[in-house]
Amino acid sequence: MKSVIRRLLELIIFLMFLSFVSFSFIKLAPGDPAMGMMKTDEVAVTEEQLNQLRVELGFNEPIYVQYWNWMLGFFQFDFGHSYMTKQPVGEELFGRLPATLELTVASLMIMVVIAFPLGSLAAIYRNTWIDEASRLFALLGASIPSFWLGLLFINLFAVQLNLFPSMGMGTWKHLFLPALTLGLAMAAVYVRILRSSLLDSFGQEFIRAAKARGLSRSRVFFYHAFRHSLLPVLTIFGVSLGSLLGGTVIIEVLFAYPGVGKLVVDAIMKRDYPIIQGYIFLMGILIMLINLAVDASYYIVHPELRVREARQR
Repeated sequence: MKSVIRRLLELIIFLMFLSFVSFSFIKLAPGDPAMGMMKTDEVAVTEEQLNQLRVELGFNEPIYVQYWNWMLGFFQFDFGHSYMTKQPVGEELFGRLPATLELTVASLMIMVVIAFPLGSLAAIYRNTWIDEASRLFALLGASIPSFWLGLLFINLFAVQLNLFPSMGMGTWKHLFLPALTLGLAMAAVYVRILRSSLLDSFGQEFIRAAKARGLSRSRVFFYHAFRHSLLPVLTIFGVSLGSLLGGTVIIEVLFAYPGVGKLVVDAIMKRDYPIIQGYIFLMGILIMLINLAVDASYYIVHPELRVREARQR
């Protein structure tokens, strides 16, 4: 119970710090949202009109007053309204969030399908051609930027072969190329991590003891070695999942995928401060929740951690 309360307090302090720092830097960034909102090709905008709009939006107030007003709205579950669409920020973000989560889940599935078998085979057949191929894959995957890989996929599968659409959202075909781009980049990292972790597990005393008891190779691998090797994988998984949620921004823009990443890039271009602030706050909450879930998963994968903690009490 104490650990749960401590985690919640850490979450609240982190979110308060994140919201203030991000709010301050956003306000200090160059650009004038009022100019973007009033800009038009047909009608000339006077300085008086711009000043009036700035007063209506509260830009004439000090930053700490603007932040306090934003926090008061937040505690009432009001993130403000978009400067461009006039829609509530919550509706804009949560309306796009399912698309980003769909892309994230699809990318993770591709990563698991590629990384776990390849990393396991590389550890089992160490110093063979399978191991060499896995290390080459990991090297190439870590060296190639995801946006360049996405451009290659667009040129090959969308332009040359005309097998998949290069932009938009609708069917699984729209999801395949952006998910493959992100999944391959992640798989390259996890192949290397899983291989190293499995090789370390193979050298442990409990593996030799399990073999001495006459257990089958499959039981030794899946129930003992593979399970033991998941701890460092889970640690990296929490970090990479948060990076994946933020990293979809580039891929969503590249494939014109209508997720929160593309929404925030459009907001940055138009100086739509409420959307930017809401996005940063939402990502902060999601990443903290992911880290809490990863910490909880340690006790599921390794029950001995629960026994160790109980003994310390």
